[in-house]
Amino acid sequence: MNVRVRDYSEIRKAGIESLSRDLGPVGMVYFLRQFEHGEGDYTKERKMWIDDIDIEDILSEVEKIKNKKVK
Repeated sequence: MNVRVRDYSEIRKAGIESLSRDLGPVGMVYFLRQFEHGEGDYTKERKMWIDDIDIEDILSEVEKIKNKKVK
């Protein structure tokens, strides 16, 4: 086995080339997106977004959208 020590940029480039070749560009992107961590606390943010919304608000918005499509 031939082992060659590479720096991180070489390893990253070889990895991207391999993924692109074997999975295609779209598959490569899907694979890489699995490892994005994102930012913030989704649970806290979601609670802030929906805390004051009740079912009547939702139904009202649905009716508005329906009425726009009919016109």
